[in-house]
Amino acid sequence: MIRRRLSFSAFLFLVVPVLLSMPVSLAGQAAQVPAPEEWFGFRMGTDGRLARWDRMVEYYRLLGESSDRMTVWEMGPTTLGNPFLALIVTSPANHARLGELQRLNALLSDPRGVAEAQIEEAIRSGKAVIVQSLCLHSTEVAAGQTAVELAYDMVTRTDEEMARILDETIGIMIPCFNPDGQIMVADWVARTTGTDYEGVGLPVLYHHYIGHDNNRDAFMQNTVESRYGAQILFREWIPQAYVDHHQMGGFTARIYLPPYAEPIRPEGDPLVWREMAWYGAHMAYKMDEEGLEGAVNAAIYSGWGHFGFHWITPFHNIAGMLTESASPRMASPLYVHPEQLGGSRQLPEYEAQTTFPSPWEGGWWRVRDIVERQKVAYVATLDIAARHRETVLRNAYLKAKRQTERGEAGTPAAFVIPADQHDPLTMQHMVNKLLGQGIEVQRAGQGFTHDGRLYPAGTFVVSMAQPKRGVIRWLLGRTSYPQNSYTVDPEGNPIRPYDMSGDVMAEFMGVRVDAVDSPVTAPLAKVAALLAPAGTVTAGAAGYVLDGRLNASFRAVNLLWNEGVQVERAERDGSGLRAGDFVVPRTIAADVAARIAEQTGVDLRALEQDASAVTRPLQRQRVAMYQRFYGGNMDEGWTRWLLEDFAFPYTTLLDAEIRAGNLNRQYDVIILPDDRADMMTGEATTDRALEYPPEFRSGLGDEGVAALNAFVRNGGTLVTFASAGDLPIERFGLPVRNIVAGLPGREFWAPGSTLRVDVSNDDPLGLGMPDRALATFTASGQVYQVEAGAASQNVRRVVSYIDRDVLESGQLRGEDVIAGKAAMVAVRHGEGEVVLIGFRAQHRAQAHG
Repeated sequence: MIRRRLSFSAFLFLVVPVLLSMPVSLAGQAAQVPAPEEWFGFRMGTDGRLARWDRMVEYYRLLGESSDRMTVWEMGPTTLGNPFLALIVTSPANHARLGELQRLNALLSDPRGVAEAQIEEAIRSGKAVIVQSLCLHSTEVAAGQTAVELAYDMVTRTDEEMARILDETIGIMIPCFNPDGQIMVADWVARTTGTDYEGVGLPVLYHHYIGHDNNRDAFMQNTVESRYGAQILFREWIPQAYVDHHQMGGFTARIYLPPYAEPIRPEGDPLVWREMAWYGAHMAYKMDEEGLEGAVNAAIYSGWGHFGFHWITPFHNIAGMLTESASPRMASPLYVHPEQLGGSRQLPEYEAQTTFPSPWEGGWWRVRDIVERQKVAYVATLDIAARHRETVLRNAYLKAKRQTERGEAGTPAAFVIPADQHDPLTMQHMVNKLLGQGIEVQRAGQGFTHDGRLYPAGTFVVSMAQPKRGVIRWLLGRTSYPQNSYTVDPEGNPIRPYDMSGDVMAEFMGVRVDAVDSPVTAPLAKVAALLAPAGTVTAGAAGYVLDGRLNASFRAVNLLWNEGVQVERAERDGSGLRAGDFVVPRTIAADVAARIAEQTGVDLRALEQDASAVTRPLQRQRVAMYQRFYGGNMDEGWTRWLLEDFAFPYTTLLDAEIRAGNLNRQYDVIILPDDRADMMTGEATTDRALEYPPEFRSGLGDEGVAALNAFVRNGGTLVTFASAGDLPIERFGLPVRNIVAGLPGREFWAPGSTLRVDVSNDDPLGLGMPDRALATFTASGQVYQVEAGAASQNVRRVVSYIDRDVLESGQLRGEDVIAGKAAMVAVRHGEGEVVLIGFRAQHRAQAHG
C-alpha cells in the first residue's frame, strides 16, 4: 500500500519491483480470492444490505495483494480520516512498465516540442488510460456496491474480452469518491431497514461539509477528496476517457448514458464530443445485448453543466462522461407503475425513440438492477477503448495538438494576472488552483509592458497556446450562457441550466485578469510548484499593521486572538492606515508574530505612529449557525467549512436550543445560511417529518422565530444569506422587501451569474472591500427595496447593483428590475441588527472575492 505523501514517481519506484516479482499467470491465484458474496455475506445489491467502506477497503487490499493485475493506490486520508483509494488495473506486463506507460501518456497529453517519431512510438507502445469513479454521491448507494463486483471481475475473469481490456488499457477505478458519506449511509441503512423509516434518506449532509455539492468542487478543489481526483485526472494520468457513475430520480429512463443533451458548452475539441457519443453508443449497445431495458442516450443531462469532474474533463481533452441510473428507495426496492414513468430533456415522452429504443415497462426496481447496468457501462467503456487503442491514443494527441494550435491562432492569446491586486494573496491562491488543474502558468521576474499596459514584476501569464486551452478559457474568461431553442421554451420562458450558467474562477475569487490578444513576449519562467507565500514581520514603534483588504488577514486575526492578542481596526484612513486595516500591539511575542505570518502569508508591517484616533478595539464575537435535518443544508455545510478554514470559532445551533430562547446569553451573532423560511420553521415538512425518527425532525416553529426576534431586539446580530432573508423580513416585520420574489423567468432571470455591484466600503460591513465588486447570484437570491415610512431610517445599504451593464458573466434577464437596487442591507431592529446578504457571498467556499 502506498501512502499519500509519496510522489507518483516514488510510487512507481516502489511498486514496479513488486509487480515484476509477481507470477505472470493468475490461474493459481483466482481460487485464493473470495467472491464478494463470500467475503461480505451477501450479494451486492441485495435489498436492504450495503457493504461498508471499511470492509470494502479490506477487500480491495486483499485483491491487490492476491492479484498481479491490480495495485491499490492509497492516496491518503479523507476529510474524516478514512482511506481514499484508487485501483490501478491492467495486465502484469503493463504493470511492469507502468512508469514508461505514464510517460508515453504524458507525451500524448501535451505534445508540445515532441518529435513526430516520439508521438508515433507513444501511439504504438502506449495504452489507453480510462478513469472511472463511483459512489461520489453516497446516497446513490448502488455504485459503491458495483465497484466491489467490478474489482473482483477485473482480477478473476479469464475470457477474451477481459484479456484484451487488460492488455490494451490501464483502468483506474476510484471505487468510492466519498468514503465518509458511504459509511454514514451504510450505517443509516443498517439502522432503518426493517423499521417504519426504511428507505428514507440520510437526515444530515452525506459529506461532512458539503453533501451533494462534492461534485461541484472539481475546479476549486476545496476538499481533500477533490484534490485526490484532480491529482489523477488533471496532472498525473490525464486519461483519454473518464466516467462518473451516478443515480437520478426513479420515474424516467432506467439509465442515462452519454452523450449529453443540448446545449453543449463550446471551446472543447470536437473529437471530445464525438468520443462521448461513441462510448455512450457502445454502452447502450451492450445494455440491449444483455437484455437490460430502459437505456437512453443524449437526454436528461445537458452538455453545459457545472464544472464538476465529468463536466470539466472535456476541456482537459478527456471524454468526460456520466451515467445516471434510476433510484430505488435508498437500498430498498421501489415499485413503479407504468403511468408514473415520464420523459425529460430530449425525451419528451416516455416512449420509444432512436435514443431510447427499449423502454422499461415498470415493476419492481432494485439496487441489484442498477449494479448490473453499471457493470455493463463500466466494462463497455474499457472494451471499446481496448478494441480501438491506437485510435484513442492518436486522438488524444490530435486533441492536445489542435487545442494548442487554436490557442496560438485565436484570441485571447493569453490571460495576464497582474501582481498588483486588491488581494494579492487570494490571487496567488487562485494561481495554485490553476496549477491544480495541470494548467501551465508562467511568471515574470521583472516588470514589462504589453498592449500598452505596464505590469509589475511577479505578474503571472497563462498562455492559451497549451492543450488545456479550453478549461483556461472558462476559468478565466467572461462567460455568456446561450439563449436559443435549447435554453428557452416556445413560450419564451428560460430553461434553467444544470446548476450555474458560469464558473469563472477569476470572477468568483475577485482577481483581476486581463485577456490580451497577442502573445506575451516578456521573459517568463514556468511556475514549477505550488506557491507558498510566507509573510514578513517588521516591528514598528506603534505596533504592526495587517492589510484589511486581504482575506487571509481575517484568519491571522483569529489566530492572534487564539494567542490572547488584542486587535484594533481602522474605521477610516489616517495615521498611516487604510480603512479596514488591523492593528496589533508591539508587545506581541516575536515568535507568535513570526508563526502567524508564516501560516497565513500576511505581512505584519511596521506601524510607526499612534493610530488610536482612527481605530477601535475589536471584540471576538460568539458566533452560532443554524443547522436543520431533512438531508441537511449544503449552504450551511459550506459556511461551516469556510468558518473553520478562516479559524472562526462557532457553535452549531439546533432547533431545541433556539426554541429555548435567551440566546443573547451565549451568542453575539447567529447565521442563517441560504434556506427557505418554511424549511427552517418546519412548515414545509409537516407531512415529511413522520418519515424520519423523532430525533431527526426539524422546525423552529413559532417559538424559535420569536426567540430569534428577541435575540436581535436585545442586541444580537442576525446574518442571513439569500433566501434565508425571508424569515426576518416576513416574521420580524422589517421595512424592506425582496423585489424579485415570485417574478417569472421572462421578467427576471439570473441563474448562477456574476453581477456587478458597488460597495459602501466606508460602512463597517464593507471595510476592506473595493468600490466595485462582483456578486454571485443564484436562483435563491434576493434584491432589496426599502419600504417607505419612518422605519426606513433604520436601513443601511451596504452593497448595491450598478445602474446599468449589471451582468459580468452568465445570463441576466430583467436588468432594469435590479439596477441600482440593494444587494445587501443592514437593518436596525430594536437594539440589534439584521444583516441581509441577498447573494451567496460564501457560495460553495468559491466566492473568495
